[in-house]
Amino acid sequence: MPGPVVDTEKPTSPPPPAGGSLDRWFRISERGSTPGREIRGGLATFFTMAYILVLNPIILGGATDKFGHHLSVAQLTTATALVAAVMTVIMGVGGNLPLAIAAGLGLNAVVAFQLAPKMSWPDAMGLVVLEGLLICVLVATGLREAIMNAIPQPIKQAISVGIGLFIAFIGFVDAGFASRIPDAAKTTVPVQLGATGTLTGWPVLVFCLGVLLTVALLARRVKGAILISIVVMTIVAIIVNKIADLPDAAWGLTVPKVPHHVTATPDFGLIGDFSLFGGFQEAGVVTAALFVFTLVLSDFFDAMGTIVGISNEAGLLDEQGRVPNIGRVLFIDGAAAVAGGAASASSNTAYVESAAGVGEGARTGLASVVTGALFVVALFLTPLAGVVPSQAAAPALVAVGFLLMAQVRTIDWTQYDIGIPAFLTIAVMPFTYSITNGIGAGFLSFVTIKLVLGKARDVHPLVWGVSVCFLAYFAIDPLQQLLGAK
Repeated sequence: MPGPVVDTEKPTSPPPPAGGSLDRWFRISERGSTPGREIRGGLATFFTMAYILVLNPIILGGATDKFGHHLSVAQLTTATALVAAVMTVIMGVGGNLPLAIAAGLGLNAVVAFQLAPKMSWPDAMGLVVLEGLLICVLVATGLREAIMNAIPQPIKQAISVGIGLFIAFIGFVDAGFASRIPDAAKTTVPVQLGATGTLTGWPVLVFCLGVLLTVALLARRVKGAILISIVVMTIVAIIVNKIADLPDAAWGLTVPKVPHHVTATPDFGLIGDFSLFGGFQEAGVVTAALFVFTLVLSDFFDAMGTIVGISNEAGLLDEQGRVPNIGRVLFIDGAAAVAGGAASASSNTAYVESAAGVGEGARTGLASVVTGALFVVALFLTPLAGVVPSQAAAPALVAVGFLLMAQVRTIDWTQYDIGIPAFLTIAVMPFTYSITNGIGAGFLSFVTIKLVLGKARDVHPLVWGVSVCFLAYFAIDPLQQLLGAK
């Protein structure tokens, strides 16, 4: 009795996608998505991260450089939107991931509050360009794996947590919720609630309501919670300012008034305004080199975590847990840092808010192209950014601080050789108002504890080398006196 007839002919290759060239380029059908899902995902990502168009100009525009110069909010808004638009589209087309790029929160704080006070704005942006170039070199030479293995994972996580607390502290201070006590040198308490020990004034009330609204929306997991809060509280601030007839000084740098025009021609005045090596002359070689290292560390490893996390959420990792086109994706991320510095928008990097697009079904770079296109539209709406006071935007800093703080749960606090360095990394950042100091404290305590425990061989040589640099950084004053540099 003959057996069942079996078709022994098998296809030599998988069938082509059902769609056209767009489908084939982005592999939409292959990844189980549709153009509609990608468009919805791109929209969700944009509206979830569009707050950066407001926050980046406020953070950078609210700081002064060594010579007391401010950056134009309008020019910063243009630069922020331009770099985000270009690099997000490049990530979509070249990296084919649903991953948006924009100015990195935390990284812009380093530029505004650590680099700028020691040099001019062009000098600071030049160090950002160098940071991006160094990341590109590290990726191109294959040193990524070596560096990833050298830096202890808990220290990387602690850096993100510390930056979160630092960002939140900046939000509280910018909004007037916390302020420096004028006679801090004569007291044991350097900061206080409000300007007089109590909360006073309508602007502070706007901030408090903004925080409550933001956390409520986050708790409800509303997509675009941060952006919604900024928009709503800006409207509230405009109404409050109109009814209460407050003096402009009550709000700080940005007064909530309806602009005469909603649209405007983009101001590209900051594009290309950077000095590649000026920071080394102004701040010194050791300090400038450590600044670049801080930017590289924060940007490179934060981007790695974001890229892997978003790809995993989208189900794009292979059997070995590898991200598709990881070398190309990391190189684009490094190029984004270069572009951000060259445009004076601060270092640009991959955004974890891209998870909102993935949640809407995005699986390919087409979603990033949609997000980038929306940033192009935003280029012509810069007057709207000048309406948002810090009291309406600062709640977003508090919310971002919470999101970054969430990584603290992954640190093993029972192991002192891990927990103590992680704690010092986290605590020193806000308490000294310095991200660099926090990273240095973490590295130095890590190698010291390992040394006294007889585990010096467990420390990677690269970590020892970086720790020596941080030792010189903290001892810069006695070293300068010793070398007669003062």
